[in-house]
Amino acid sequence: MKVFLLKDVENVGMAGQIVNVTDGYAANFLFPRKLAQKVAEGSEMFFAQKIKKAEIDAQILSSKTSMLAERIKNTHITVKKRVHDDGKLYGSVTAEEIIDGLKGKNIVATKKQVVFGKAIRATGEHKVTIKLSSKLTPEVTVNVIGGLES
Repeated sequence: MKVFLLKDVENVGMAGQIVNVTDGYAANFLFPRKLAQKVAEGSEMFFAQKIKKAEIDAQILSSKTSMLAERIKNTHITVKKRVHDDGKLYGSVTAEEIIDGLKGKNIVATKKQVVFGKAIRATGEHKVTIKLSSKLTPEVTVNVIGGLES
């Protein structure tokens, strides 16, 4: 049976593809979970147009994401933290502080997108990765300074 995949299905195909699957798999797994839609004989042109539109939307999204990645690469943010006498922080820099710094530069990111190589527990410049997609992972420069009184 030919089906049009509405979402990515592991070991079957990606969203927007027309694939052949067994009747039972389609009826018992794909259709109830709204992962696919049946392709009738005359409706293949309709689905081909849907595929073309999805490809165009994906290209637009990838160009916007790459532009955002360039903005993030060139961004420097400053975080003020309480500091011991030896330059070490009380605690560490959190994802929320990185997100707040990016908001100040008109860049929106979520907590899940912020990836620390290791915890930031000292003053100075550090690199923090912002994962936009599996391929786009720009790094923002974070300058940690001591400034809050104990």
